[in-house]
Amino acid sequence: MESTLTRSQFVRWRLAIFAIFLASGLSIATWASRVPGIKEALDLDNAQVGVLLLGMGVASILGISLSPAVMARTGARRGMLLSMLLFAAGIALIGLGANVFGSVPVVLLGMALFGFGNGCVDVMMNVEATAIEQQMGRTILPVFHALFSFGTVLGAGAGALAASVGLDVAAHAGVIGVVIAVAAVVCFFQVPAREAALDPVDEEKPHWRERMHVALEAWREPRTYALGVVMLGMSFAEGGANDWIALGAEEGHGAAPGMGAVALAVFSVGMTVVRLFGGPVVDRFGRVPVLRALALTAAAGILLFILGPSLPLVLVGAALWGIGASLGFPIGMSAAADDPAKAAARVSAAATIGYIAFLGGPPVLGFISEHIGLLNTLFILVGLVVASGLFSGAARPLPADELTASATK
Repeated sequence: MESTLTRSQFVRWRLAIFAIFLASGLSIATWASRVPGIKEALDLDNAQVGVLLLGMGVASILGISLSPAVMARTGARRGMLLSMLLFAAGIALIGLGANVFGSVPVVLLGMALFGFGNGCVDVMMNVEATAIEQQMGRTILPVFHALFSFGTVLGAGAGALAASVGLDVAAHAGVIGVVIAVAAVVCFFQVPAREAALDPVDEEKPHWRERMHVALEAWREPRTYALGVVMLGMSFAEGGANDWIALGAEEGHGAAPGMGAVALAVFSVGMTVVRLFGGPVVDRFGRVPVLRALALTAAAGILLFILGPSLPLVLVGAALWGIGASLGFPIGMSAAADDPAKAAARVSAAATIGYIAFLGGPPVLGFISEHIGLLNTLFILVGLVVASGLFSGAARPLPADELTASATK
């Protein structure tokens, strides 16, 4: 039985999950902003840096894929604590490997811990955020994802400042690791234990294998895969932009050095603004019409980015791309959580599909671009976001009779 929260307890829970989203973004931008410093400290070439990034990416996908098992074993509340402590330790180990031990294997181990922990917490924090949205009765999940974006901005700014004043990676990463570890402990005590999140809330809890069965049940439901298509297309669009939009502007369109960063900034601003203020639009017009409109916007933006004859039009395309890709992932999460009795399992499954696309999509695009060119490769994203729009009917709220039926099983 779920306990009823007071207003104060609910607010503290919501603030804690906001903080976890922020911390996740902060951690990612911390290592990303210090890649040049790590490369210099270890005297690496680009291929060796690529191996480090591959290690982190593989570990992240493993963390995402295994998060249902972790959550079944520990519950979301304890799982988030352990995962955050793991990626905080990973960040610190990356710094120690770079500046203290001067060891590539130590840095690789740190990146593996960081990737696995962040992959796990990504899924579990979305499980908690959708539960908060359910209790509030209005669309707020995009705001959580905007907090993640703010975390990346803070992390990038802190990294630039640390590099400019000559602070080595070990000291910088150590400070960030401690901050995240402290935040993890504080947030743990503000998050309530919930049966729906597979938290062990009493002494007669089901065996973890039974909880694992519940966590995997969503993978047998067709709606999970339909929502997965919605999220896969938008996740590919977001991940592809983060990794390739700058290169597309400078190499594909011959823009001046630095304009690629401008294109990425325009994309990011468009996405963040819509995530901050798009919730009331979803509540006013409904998930499906908004998803279809955004899919068209994203497709138009990517096409304009690819085909735009001038830099201003390319930047307009980047803005439309960001606006269109902004809400597909959080709306998919909201739809997966429609039935509170099965929210944790369904959100976990949907998030796994979305995050694997987000992490695995850009490398696939990079491989294809070696054969057909980067701008031509981006046409693939157009097809994926169109498919996302076509499958958006899966995000329609579940009928009341289905909720009742599922709740009584």
